[in-house]
Amino acid sequence: MNRSNVNSTISELKLFFKEHSFYLPEWAEWSPEDWKGKYQSCSEIIDNKLGWDITDFGTGDFLNQGLSLFTIRNGSWDKKDKLYCEKIMVSYEEQETPLHFHWLKTEDIINRGGGNLIMELYLASDDDKLLDSPVTVSIDGVLTTVNAGEPLSLKPGQSITLTPRLYHRFYGEKGKGRVLIGEVSSVNNDANDNRFYAGLGRFSDIIEDEKPLHLLVNDYNKYL
Repeated sequence: MNRSNVNSTISELKLFFKEHSFYLPEWAEWSPEDWKGKYQSCSEIIDNKLGWDITDFGTGDFLNQGLSLFTIRNGSWDKKDKLYCEKIMVSYEEQETPLHFHWLKTEDIINRGGGNLIMELYLASDDDKLLDSPVTVSIDGVLTTVNAGEPLSLKPGQSITLTPRLYHRFYGEKGKGRVLIGEVSSVNNDANDNRFYAGLGRFSDIIEDEKPLHLLVNDYNKYL
């Protein structure tokens, strides 16, 4: 992705968050210069990759396969400090987060507002292929069974619990607008805990065509 596209996406996200009265930590507004010399006081943010995260999963096609995230809090299995994570995310209409599962993480995905969030689910076989068998999940504490790959619509206020090795992909429903998505989970580790069915990557390669508006989680090492 071009840095200019990342910057414009973040600017749009900040407006969208305000429309839904969702407020970020003060350091979400820091410029790259504001981070310099702050590792000691901000090591929790930097080490646990809190902050802005705009990804096209390495596809080069952000509007069709992409996701915008801000990780608000996260811990570390090694340090055993916080054993939980919280994110806020945005998905555009028909903007797909590709099919993947997590080896360890259990997460609740919550529709916080905007349009409807469409979720498609598959159980994984022992060799990580897709099974055709029905999937039973918890929707706000109510067990619900759907066919493999059947589109499941989460309306604003609804949430779904995703357990380890449960393949899922999601996107905003066409004609309903962008979706504000919450995530509450066990510790998040994007370096080692994602298994993309199509072999995609988790992060984007950034082409530096302009200065960063705000640092992404993978930018910290370049600036600190």
